[in-house]
Amino acid sequence: MDHRPDVTALPSLDLQRYLGTWYEIARLPMKHEPENATDVTAHYSLDEEGKVRVRNRCLVDGKVEESVGQATPVDAGNTRLEVSFLPEGLRWIPFTKGDYWVLKLDPEYRVALVGTPDHEFLWLLAREPHLAPGVRTAFLDEALRQGFDLGALIDTPHTGAAP
Repeated sequence: MDHRPDVTALPSLDLQRYLGTWYEIARLPMKHEPENATDVTAHYSLDEEGKVRVRNRCLVDGKVEESVGQATPVDAGNTRLEVSFLPEGLRWIPFTKGDYWVLKLDPEYRVALVGTPDHEFLWLLAREPHLAPGVRTAFLDEALRQGFDLGALIDTPHTGAAP
């Protein structure tokens, strides 16, 4: 039985302010992103339907990898989203969407902690490729408070090469 605390998203955020490019500072391992990926970025923009277009890019062995998906808020506060990276015509298929919950966000929208309610995935994101150690610690402390195991946390290298 899991005795970790429930994952709690923020009550709300300004989606327009959240859009733009974020650099991945750290993450828990995931099968869709090789452990040796560097220069990982996520760019969020609104599509013509008003949904969030997600473009993730990284370098793996010097080669650019990109995946494009769509995120849809599932709460009025825009802090809990469902994301799909399936081709557009297949996004209707049930159980193909992943959770994306914003757990902590600084007031200037410069640093964000994002996770999933099952504690499986976690990302520390920032508007710049590097983050001050004290800020990093404060955000990861929130992850620990919400029950995430950071033992396998991967620090994402940023080499300056733009993917």
